[in-house]
Amino acid sequence: MISRTLLYVIIAVALFLFTAWVFSDIFIYIVVSVVLSAILRPLTHYISKTQFFRIRIPRLIAVLLSFLIFLLFISSFVILFIPLISEQVEVLSSLDYEELYNRGTGPLKTFESFLIENSLVTGEEGFLVNTLKENIIDFISGISVGNLLNDIIAFTGQFFIGILAVSFITFFFLYETGSIRNRLIDLIPNRYFEVTISAYNKIERLLSNYLIGLLFQMFSVFSIAALGLSIVGVKYALTIALFAAVANLIPYLGPLLGASFGILVGLSTGLDLDSARDYFFLVIKIVSAFAVVQLVDNIVLQPLIFSKSVKAHPLEIFIIIFAGASLAGIVGMIVAIPVYTVLRVSFSELYEGYRSYTIFNVQKNNA
Repeated sequence: MISRTLLYVIIAVALFLFTAWVFSDIFIYIVVSVVLSAILRPLTHYISKTQFFRIRIPRLIAVLLSFLIFLLFISSFVILFIPLISEQVEVLSSLDYEELYNRGTGPLKTFESFLIENSLVTGEEGFLVNTLKENIIDFISGISVGNLLNDIIAFTGQFFIGILAVSFITFFFLYETGSIRNRLIDLIPNRYFEVTISAYNKIERLLSNYLIGLLFQMFSVFSIAALGLSIVGVKYALTIALFAAVANLIPYLGPLLGASFGILVGLSTGLDLDSARDYFFLVIKIVSAFAVVQLVDNIVLQPLIFSKSVKAHPLEIFIIIFAGASLAGIVGMIVAIPVYTVLRVSFSELYEGYRSYTIFNVQKNNA
């Protein structure tokens, strides 16, 4: 009976994975909606319990207000980047491209002269620059404007469809008060009810703690980075800190992306710097600020979030994240821990059910 039960579980998991693969778009929409609803549900519950003049706010209004607060947060994210983008456009428009070309090809010409003087190549003077210019022209001419526009239009359409689908699904996840969960529970056979409910409650608690921990990590990284960059006098400190906080969702790679973005913004906006020494010290200041962020994140935040919230060893987390990266790249790194938590708790509860729960003991005795 135990082997038959395990067979049923394996078949159910295989069917679920196959369905998720066939309907990957819908599955992604549902997963994103589940995450958003898990983040917004505490806010929705708080608003729905609030009373004005002894009148309780309806659930529908609470959901709409939660969406509005979320949209305001996203809008603030975009607004912070507008001044930076506008300044970068002004910098690009004011560049002397002929001088930039001469500076860029200068080292190439020096290297070319070295090769010719030492008889390492047989080409004429200027062959490296001409070859580079021809390759760039061939690359640009090979781009089909029509296909590029079609790809942009298709992506834009899919993007807006995804936003509408996620918003619609998230709305109903927030609006319902347990009816979907009750219907799923009704589908569980009585002999597996105890195991399933135990696993579901533990998974829900661990994932909720993990999401709350991630939000706390993002807020902490943003605060420390903004404070550190402001102290060393880097422009657009809030924008760089916000990008670093969001990029930090990508384990191990996120801090490097945040620091690289900070250095790029610092160098491109430091037009008042006069010498290479000033640029060098600016890079040192930015790297120092992000080094403090990384130390706090590695020593305090990550052990608190990963080890405590999902009850896993740091080495275990390290292996799982890189396994996710090898399977699905950056997306795999982000979702590796939640997926692993669900699988680990499910199999753990199933194993404990065989050992502890009454229904399995009865099955063992009857076998």
